[in-house]
Amino acid sequence: MLDYFFCLRGPVKLWIALVLLGGLGCSSQTANQAPKTEPVAQSSEIHKVQVAPQEQPVAPAQVSAEFGTRVRAIAAAAKLEPMERSNFSDYKEHFRAVYEEAGYAPLWLRSDGPSPQAKGVMQALEASERKGLSPADYDASKWPERVEALKTASDAQKADFDAALTVATMRYISDLHIGRVNPQQFKFGIDATVKKYDLPQFLTQQVIHAANIQEVLAEVEPAYNGYRRTEEALGHYLDLAKQGDGPAVPPVTKGVGVGDTYVGLPQLVARLRLLGDMPAGGDPQGYDDSVAAGVKRFQSRHGLGDDGKLGPATVAALNVPLAQRVQQLGFALERWRWMPPDFPQPPVVVNIPEFRLRAFEAGQKVALSMKVVVGKAAPTQTPVFTDNIRFIVLRPYWNVPLSIVRSSVIPGINRSGNAYLARERMEISGGGGNLAAGLRSGKYTVRQKPGPKNSLGLIKFMFPNHFNVYLHSTPATELFERSRRDFSHGCIRVERPADLAAFLLRNQDGGKWTAEAVQQAMDSGPDNRTVNLAMQVPVLILYATAVVEEDGTVYFFDDIYKHDRSLKAVLDKGPPYPW
Repeated sequence: MLDYFFCLRGPVKLWIALVLLGGLGCSSQTANQAPKTEPVAQSSEIHKVQVAPQEQPVAPAQVSAEFGTRVRAIAAAAKLEPMERSNFSDYKEHFRAVYEEAGYAPLWLRSDGPSPQAKGVMQALEASERKGLSPADYDASKWPERVEALKTASDAQKADFDAALTVATMRYISDLHIGRVNPQQFKFGIDATVKKYDLPQFLTQQVIHAANIQEVLAEVEPAYNGYRRTEEALGHYLDLAKQGDGPAVPPVTKGVGVGDTYVGLPQLVARLRLLGDMPAGGDPQGYDDSVAAGVKRFQSRHGLGDDGKLGPATVAALNVPLAQRVQQLGFALERWRWMPPDFPQPPVVVNIPEFRLRAFEAGQKVALSMKVVVGKAAPTQTPVFTDNIRFIVLRPYWNVPLSIVRSSVIPGINRSGNAYLARERMEISGGGGNLAAGLRSGKYTVRQKPGPKNSLGLIKFMFPNHFNVYLHSTPATELFERSRRDFSHGCIRVERPADLAAFLLRNQDGGKWTAEAVQQAMDSGPDNRTVNLAMQVPVLILYATAVVEEDGTVYFFDDIYKHDRSLKAVLDKGPPYPW
């Protein structure tokens, strides 16, 4: 119960608190009963979760043996054929618990038809696509017909309606709160189970008798600004998709720039205007500066080199169906739902397919943003996980991983012997037996000395984890100029390491760690110096191919690790999803 309580926020949490203290007898009140204590009745905040006072009381639907028998049979089977996704075995115990609490009486029906709360829930289910969910999972299109059929329905048929709405609501609340699929299904180091609700209790105490069902359901969703922006962008792209993709932009065999002739100019301009990358106005007569500016903006939003020239990669991105962009935004919302409800400190977030790091400050504001280099798409992908940055190491040694010893160090020694080790500033430790065999088995270890040529650069940001992945600088700064930046062996190289260190250390040691002071320590300070963070900072290594910035600009990126493809394969099977 306490785990459930601490997951909640705002008016809902306050309401539960009063229930626990005995201020409200929610489980025994009918939908329209007034609160039993005067202090609660006087609180407008609490009153929001009571049924609207202007509504006239309506008698609940009559409980019949036929209704109860049918619901019990549905609970035992954990299957309801009238539903499009009939198997609800993953919610079987929740379903049974909520009806046992109600004495197998209707949850959603009144003597005159569906309750106001039922109508609100059905309205939400019908709009589930705009949350990035699959309407078929909640029978979104079937509720109007079912409501009409209630007028002549038997008690058993009414039980089917009530049970179907209960299953659909449980699915919707859970899917909206923690996502449909456990991220650990994909071997991601993210634990979304800590957010789980006690669904029977939540349904009984918060939903079935809610005065404003929209407010209750809104409390279920992640409270992140980025989530809300992504949801708004999804709605916009759904509306665009309904207009159709329009004529395809014709292919090109070589780059087209300002002053060049291009037969597909009308289609190009139409697509840029549809997507908001080029303002409406008079039709350009050729590939002029206005067209190039639109192309450049589109390229920037899609992870392409933004030179304003129309090449094959840009044409391919322009012709991606809008339905795919809708799907990318939906997948981004799914991953937002995996996130913890809040953080003890504003986090540092790395988005792998975007090749970008953002450090946040209070109020969910981006304080620092920079390019990163991540692990190669194959075979050294950067893992998706969460942890805490605990300390920084200035002028670090690099303990060369065994895989790199085998793939690079041993061949280098075989070619050049000690000259290779001297050139790479490497040291070998260990002993006994043949050197090559010892290196290959790991009996001998290799480390690279600190300095500007060290593969880790001059600083690393440590969050000890079993993936052995961390953030660090790099001597190969030219890679930051590439539009696609998956070149590492799994660790994450940061573009502006001194700025990141100064940000993380800004509130300690009397403010001495400015970016200039950090850079000086990197360039000429003691080797392998550890600086502990006074307060650990959460770090999230995430994967989203759609991102909406603070100004509302929508960005799309390639599915470099095919994680979107994997998520789609699971979701396409429909519920029950793997939790």
